[in-house]
Amino acid sequence: MSDMEPEVRNFLAKITISLSVSVLWMLINSTFGIFFKYAFFEDKPTIGNYIFYIWFVISLGWLIYYLYKKWKF
Repeated sequence: MSDMEPEVRNFLAKITISLSVSVLWMLINSTFGIFFKYAFFEDKPTIGNYIFYIWFVISLGWLIYYLYKKWKF
């Protein structure tokens, strides 16, 4: 096994999980927003734009809450 102390291992695991969840959140929102063009308005906002931005705000709130709970000591 590793000679790493448990506190250091837990700290590095927190960093890795936080980065992974944040990058996954950005990847999902970038894919739906940019690739599927839900982040941009053409002539006027569509129902897809509204759904995307509602999802974006709710998922951002969840991400902030998750990271806050994860890093609360």
